Amino acid sequence: MQHATIEELRGALERASYLPDEGLATALFLALRLEKPLLLEGEAGVGKTEAAKALARATGARLIRLQCYEGLDVAHAVYEWNYARQLLHIRAAQEGTVDEAELFGREFLIRRPLLEAIESELPVVLLIDEIDRADDEFEAFLLEILSDFQITIPELGTISARRRPIVILTSNRTRELHDALKRRCLFHWIGHPTLEREIEIVKLRVPDVPARLAEQAARFVERLRTIDLAKPPGVAETIDWTQALAALGQRELDAGLVESTLGSVLKYHEDFQLVRDSDLVALVAEARSGR
Repeated sequence: MQHATIEELRGALERASYLPDEGLATALFLALRLEKPLLLEGEAGVGKTEAAKALARATGARLIRLQCYEGLDVAHAVYEWNYARQLLHIRAAQEGTVDEAELFGREFLIRRPLLEAIESELPVVLLIDEIDRADDEFEAFLLEILSDFQITIPELGTISARRRPIVILTSNRTRELHDALKRRCLFHWIGHPTLEREIEIVKLRVPDVPARLAEQAARFVERLRTIDLAKPPGVAETIDWTQALAALGQRELDAGLVESTLGSVLKYHEDFQLVRDSDLVALVAEARSGR
C-alpha cells in the first residue's frame, strides 16, 4: 500500500497501533519513497522494533525479521545448503533411482531471512534487529545487500532483488557501527517520548485502561528515568506495566501494588533497591498528584 503523504502514513501507523512523532514518521516515509534502508537507534524499549512491525502492518507487507547476535553468520542469516538432501540425492543417483543432477542447484538451497527477503516478489519489510550485537564481519557482509540489494552465492552467482524490500535496521548502540554501514542508510534516533505523547501511546496500546491510571503510570515511569538506574524503563515497559495494573483491576496507582508489580518495569535487583531507597511512597504520590 502506497501512502502519498507523511500524514497518510502517520494515520496508517496509528491504525496499526503505533504513534510516531513527526521526525520518525518522516524518516519512515522517506525510507519508503527513496527505497533506502533506515537505521533506527535508541535505548532499549523506545519502540524501534515496533516501528518496523507497525510499518509492515500499515503497508500490508510481510515482515521478515533477522535477530542479530554475536557469532551470527551467513548460514543462519542468508542461506545454507541442505546437506542431508544432497546426500540422499547422491545415494539415489548411485542406486539409479534418480538422474545425476547438479548438487548445488536452487532445490538444495535453504533460504534464511536475508535471501528470502531479496527473492520475494511480494512487498516485504526486512527487519535487521539489534545489528550492534552482530560481529564486525557480519556488518561488513551486509554492505552488498544494503548497497545493491543483491546477494552473491559462489555456486549460483549473484541474486538481485526482484522487488526491493523495505529495510529497517535497529541498534541499541552497545557498540558503534561502521561509517560504511551508516552511509548506506537513512538515520533516525528514537528517544523517550514526552509525557503527553507517552500517555497517548499507553492509551492507544491499552485501549481499555482508565485514563487516570494511564496518566499516573506514565508520570511514574518518567520520574523513574530521572533516577540513576542501570536500565531506565522504556515505553515498552510502561505499556507492559499498565497492562498488568489494568489486569489487576486498578484504576489508579497504589504504593503497595506498585512495589509488587515493579517487575514489569525494572529488570535489575539493584534498580529495585535504588527505587525503594528513593522513597517509593513519595514517587507514587507525585505521580498521583500530577506534580
